[in-house]
Amino acid sequence: MSFRLFYPEFKNKALTFSYDDGQVFDRRLVEIFNRYGLKATFHLNSGILDSEGFLTKEELSTLFERHEIACHGVLHEFPTHLAQERLVREFYQDRLTLEECTGRIIRGCSYAYGEYDERVVNTLKTLGFAYCRTVDSTGNFSVPRDFLRWTPSCHHNDAFGEMADRFLNTPHFSRLSLFYVWGHSFEFDREHTWDAMEAFCERMHGQADVWYTTNIDYVDYMNAARGLLFSADGTRVQNLSSIPVYAEIDGEPRIL
Repeated sequence: MSFRLFYPEFKNKALTFSYDDGQVFDRRLVEIFNRYGLKATFHLNSGILDSEGFLTKEELSTLFERHEIACHGVLHEFPTHLAQERLVREFYQDRLTLEECTGRIIRGCSYAYGEYDERVVNTLKTLGFAYCRTVDSTGNFSVPRDFLRWTPSCHHNDAFGEMADRFLNTPHFSRLSLFYVWGHSFEFDREHTWDAMEAFCERMHGQADVWYTTNIDYVDYMNAARGLLFSADGTRVQNLSSIPVYAEIDGEPRIL
């Protein structure tokens, strides 16, 4: 039996965004994403919300209605600098507060300052996080091997030119590709690059072969695909998850 995995609706490319810190500039960025039908994940520091220059807890559910809310630590502290008790509180309390504010189950995270080590990774796994994003850009569109050490494709400043061209011109017969863009919305204001970001989003939107997804939806889909059960002789396959998995089996499209 031949088997080829696809993204939902038999697409072979995925695009996701990841933005940190929850400053007021997220409001303008969300409006751009919504206008072009793009999906993103916003990593928030619950202990800094309601401060000057930051989002309010009250607006989270409405503002991010189409997007994922994820953790970034209560106070944006260096994770590797924290004693174990404080490390647990920094992320577990962040999750508790964001869940109380939104009524959602929060399962995603990004490492403040991009700092992490084995102790931090293992702690977040124990606390129930499904993924955590680093700032170690790969410069490519590879599918991540380890979601708790999730390396993005690039910072948004590197996404606007050659990488966008490469992503859009990836042959349809190639392996699955993921364009993962990260950054901070305040950078667009500081560097006067709002127009460049909007032009990038306009270029990315409406692509028939691209799946627009949040970080957590991507993780859940790939975990469902990796959890498929195959018979010993390779002639049968079964999906035990509740998430449909799209594949081509012996040249025929199948939704498992």
